[in-house]
Amino acid sequence: MVDLIVSDPGNRHLLLFFLIFAAWEAGSGQVRYSVPEEAKHGTFVGRIAQDLGLELAELVPRLFRVASKDHGDLLEVNLQNGILFVNSRIDREALCGRSAECSLHLEVIVDRPLQVFHVEVEVKDINDNPPVFPATQKNLFMVESRPLDSRFPLEGASDADIGPNALLTYTLSSNEYFSLDVPTTQQQVKPLELVVRKHLDREEFPELHLVLTATDGGKPELTGTVQLLVKVLDANDNAPAFDRKLYSLKLSENVPNGTLVITLNASDVDEGLNGDVFYSFSSDLSPDIKNKFYIDHKSGEITLIGRIDFEENKSYKIRVEAIDRGYPPLTGHSTVLVDVLDVNDNVPELTVTSLSLPISEDAQLGAVIALINVFDRDSGANGQVTCSLTPHVPFKLVSTYKNHYSLVLDSALDRENISSYQVVVTARDGGSPALWATASVSVEVSDVNDHAPAFAQPEYTVFVKENNAPGCHIFTVSARDADAQENARVSYALVERRVGERALSSYVSVHAESGQVFALQPLDHEELELLRFQVSARDAGVPPLGSNVTLQVFVLDENDNAPALLPAGAGALGGALGGARGELVSRSVGAGHVVAKVRAVDADSGYNAWLSYELAPGAGGARSPFRVGLYTGEISTTRGLDEADAARQRLLVLVKDHGEPALTATATVLLSLVESGQAPQAAPSRVAVAGAAAAALVDVNVYLIVAICAVSSLLVLTLLLYSALRCWAPGRGAASVEAKPPVVCASAVGSWSSSQQRRQRVCSGEGPPKADLMAFSPSLPQGPNTPDHPRQPNPDWRYSASLRAGMHSSVHLEEAGILRAGPGGPDQQWPTVSSATPEPEAGEVSPPVGAGVNSNSWTFKYGPGNPKQAGSGELPDKFIIPGSPAIISIRQEPTNSQIDKSDFITFGKKEETKKKKKKKKGNKTQEKKEKGNSATDNSDQ
Repeated sequence: MVDLIVSDPGNRHLLLFFLIFAAWEAGSGQVRYSVPEEAKHGTFVGRIAQDLGLELAELVPRLFRVASKDHGDLLEVNLQNGILFVNSRIDREALCGRSAECSLHLEVIVDRPLQVFHVEVEVKDINDNPPVFPATQKNLFMVESRPLDSRFPLEGASDADIGPNALLTYTLSSNEYFSLDVPTTQQQVKPLELVVRKHLDREEFPELHLVLTATDGGKPELTGTVQLLVKVLDANDNAPAFDRKLYSLKLSENVPNGTLVITLNASDVDEGLNGDVFYSFSSDLSPDIKNKFYIDHKSGEITLIGRIDFEENKSYKIRVEAIDRGYPPLTGHSTVLVDVLDVNDNVPELTVTSLSLPISEDAQLGAVIALINVFDRDSGANGQVTCSLTPHVPFKLVSTYKNHYSLVLDSALDRENISSYQVVVTARDGGSPALWATASVSVEVSDVNDHAPAFAQPEYTVFVKENNAPGCHIFTVSARDADAQENARVSYALVERRVGERALSSYVSVHAESGQVFALQPLDHEELELLRFQVSARDAGVPPLGSNVTLQVFVLDENDNAPALLPAGAGALGGALGGARGELVSRSVGAGHVVAKVRAVDADSGYNAWLSYELAPGAGGARSPFRVGLYTGEISTTRGLDEADAARQRLLVLVKDHGEPALTATATVLLSLVESGQAPQAAPSRVAVAGAAAAALVDVNVYLIVAICAVSSLLVLTLLLYSALRCWAPGRGAASVEAKPPVVCASAVGSWSSSQQRRQRVCSGEGPPKADLMAFSPSLPQGPNTPDHPRQPNPDWRYSASLRAGMHSSVHLEEAGILRAGPGGPDQQWPTVSSATPEPEAGEVSPPVGAGVNSNSWTFKYGPGNPKQAGSGELPDKFIIPGSPAIISIRQEPTNSQIDKSDFITFGKKEETKKKKKKKKGNKTQEKKEKGNSATDNSDQ
């Protein structure tokens, strides 16, 4: 420590030397100055800013301030030059009494960042207090018979100063009767005594006037005096005597009133009244002692009548007297020295100042939060205080100076976990039992933006029906931010992207505050089945944080598209879409013969695109010989035709979907009944259809047709050779000729197809099919396809196909070239629900069921075997080569291995039945004439 004593302003070199050392001490965070008491206002104490290493320019911005616990106005700092100066009168005796050390403790606090410095200013004593006697005059009574060297104790003077300024010397005015016995420093309890040097003679000098002077050791010296009046008495020449000159004892503080302190004992050798002694306190005893102690005049017992406090006074020196009742009375003197013992009766005091609150959750470790000062008025172990914190808090106490602590951050904070702490500081002294005190510090943690908004799940699936109202609410996204206030205020926005040729914002929008998602326009399932986009959530922190969530909006189909009729294919007799369709029907056809087919598509999906066909009530009359397939649209005969049937049949076919409510379309079919010689053969017409398809293929790509024909020829040649070898194989009987298998329809035996046709091309009829493959399984002959005897499906195969209802409908399979043979000849067939059977062994066709399911999936199954049908597990008996008019027929060999002419393969030629061979007549001219008539009738229709 460096002491700077400003007592001589002229000694500048010494002052400069002390300032240099004070500045060096400031580097360690502790500065000490000295100032004399009673210094004038403005007296220089020290350059405190410079010594603490602070810049003058930062004193005001950093809120430089000086704090003192009890004497904050004695010293002040000039913020312009950083000089500590005396602000008001400093009285050392008022501050510290007679304590050897006296200093002012200052706390220098600066903020931004928070720093604390401790400064001690020692107050130097000056000789400003003269010696003071208890009274200005003291009366002494002395018997003239007093022997020489008789001693009379005198109360000495007291000096409020300390050190040399309080070192007193005594002198007695010049006389021949008395001298002064002054005790040395080692004899502090020995009183100042007046010693008789010459016998007194009352008749010569009944009274003597003396002056006792006390001089201190200060510069300049100060003195104090007391007048001594000595009265010379006669008679009683033996004074009472105490058994001890000094009584020393110890007494604990806070003992109750009435406690016996000591019992005095004095005796007088005289007799009678001259030997009768009573006790009293010395007349010059201080009032404080008289208020705390009481002496019994007869017994000499001293008892406690007031509270004694170690913190107020650590010892008491009591002057006592024993006086006889002689005349004149004689007095004996003694001293009682009472030492007060400290008791742990003071609770530690806690002071919390300069709180840096609230504290940010990203504050650095070691950041100062509060300053804590602890004080205990007790002494020794009773005054030794230790501080502690409540457990499990991210703070700790760091001792800075003596009983001064700083509350600092010890571990990282997380406001989202704990937003505030109630820190309790406990100060406990070392007494027994120990006393303690607590101070509570509420530490609030301020938020920083360290959490991004979070959605409950990364992706949401939303189902919306098409044709919704514009601006309807379809979903609400919600993100939670663990932060607080602005850092937790979340706003939502679309993550913009392109949906086809349009921007995402033209379809949907998101409310920035609520997160509600709105559809800005009606959605169309046929245009957009799935809308996938992202919504971002961003908080208002600095910098902002955000996250995204994905929304999958499935547009559910509604029955908003009516079935649409398709125009007739190449080679068919018919008109444009929605017009009447015409067909020539021979009167010789039997029941179940397909005479025409109505084709329609539906732009919807699922059940909404599942079409059924039925004849309008009254169409064709009550005895109409025609019926329409419920799901195929095929118009077939229900019985054989006769002469009673009208030559022209007008059928109104209703095409209806399965939506709610169902939508319908109507098709008009005109049938002309002609004789068998006039009716064009069904098989050639079908071959002509295939030929037209081949011609269309030639228009598209000649080389492709040539390649297909070459491959087809090679396959046909191979099959011819294979069939010829089988036909000429030994063991075949004539019975096989009669068992010629018919060509089976797809609805009866099942089929599989693979098509690459696009919906647009199917609907518009552009070009031939790209690549289609059809296969048919064999079956035993079946009876006529009537309502009473429906054809059963062949359960030989099990498969599934993905077809778009309405896109890959019957027209697609028909364009793909799936042919079937019925009682009336080959026709076209596609697998629909009509091929299902209520029997569990039969095949089934299942349309998609339920919203949200892929409406393009249709499943066709065949059962494991139908006991009502035979021939399961056999190979197909007919193949159709895509793009070629050839129909390849393969007959399997029966078990009897009989040879049949029909086992040969024919190309581009219809197989004629025996019945038709018998009816064939006329010459080529007649046939040309009949064909011309048929053409004329068709044009009329």
